Amino acid sequence: MADHMIPATLIEGDGIGPEITASVVEILAKIGAPFEWDHQSGGLGAIEKFGAPLPQPTLDSIRKTGLALKGPLTTPVGAGFKSVNVTMRQEFGLYANLRPTRTVVPGGRFDKVDLVVVRENIEGLYAAMEHYLPDGDDPKGLAYGAGFNSRRECARIVRFAFDYAVANGRKKVTLVHKANILKIFSGIFLEEGRKVAKEYEGKVAVEERIVDACAMQLVTDPWQYDVIVTTNLFGDILSDLTAGLVGGLGMAPGANIGPNAAIFEAVHGSAPDIAGKGVANPLAMLMAASMMLAHVGRQDLSTRVDNAIDRVIRVEGVRTRDLGGETGTAELTKALLAAL
Repeated sequence: MADHMIPATLIEGDGIGPEITASVVEILAKIGAPFEWDHQSGGLGAIEKFGAPLPQPTLDSIRKTGLALKGPLTTPVGAGFKSVNVTMRQEFGLYANLRPTRTVVPGGRFDKVDLVVVRENIEGLYAAMEHYLPDGDDPKGLAYGAGFNSRRECARIVRFAFDYAVANGRKKVTLVHKANILKIFSGIFLEEGRKVAKEYEGKVAVEERIVDACAMQLVTDPWQYDVIVTTNLFGDILSDLTAGLVGGLGMAPGANIGPNAAIFEAVHGSAPDIAGKGVANPLAMLMAASMMLAHVGRQDLSTRVDNAIDRVIRVEGVRTRDLGGETGTAELTKALLAAL
């Protein structure tokens, strides 16, 4: 058993959330992960119970623990509720979105992919300052959207990427931008990025890419990339593109990190169509839990989890339906427990 327990908020979420959360909690218990769970609700279940997708008790819990693991949450479309993820980012200042992309299932179109996208999480066009303006006789004939990038935030996200590279033995950081056209809006990111990069000279290499060229190269030669750092909208798009290189969002863990809190999640949706059928793939949430272990300084346990996943998927070939296999959630969990 771990010598000291770390309080952490657990949100099982909607749809397949409860099933994959149960699987992950069982696996973490098996290796003696140091988390002491505070169970809270979010998403549809929370709306029924509290009238909000991210109710006050859940926010209070995360504020207290500073650490959360969450399953997929549904924000009802068009019901006037703000996205849960956007709310969390703003509420806790989770400025960095971390999306590691690693091939787990071999033999796909792309093999041995191993890169990380670091996305700025608060500013950019996601600030969503939008209005209608009149155009001719149509009062809503023109849509206007504005965003902002601050020097302070650009420097902070690039520094996060370089620190991550140093801590994880990564060799190179690529600054991805559109400063050739958006000379000020994207230029400020590039300027600050270059300044920060100088501090890491000799430790981590730096390169620059225009975002469209980066997108093309990611599907022609993704192996040239190591750590990519970029602004909010570009990061949103590129992190899903990179997930596609390794089998889709079912294999995509993510972390939202700020100075006082870190929230780890499965990036995929709640998949209500397969909920309760015992066929859901818990790997994305398990990988998120592995990131969470590394975050609290238990790299030893994180490595054990990653090795077990590799063994079960690569060597033993145990795979859920979304990975081209027949295995259900329970059998995959059992195989992972045995591998540990």
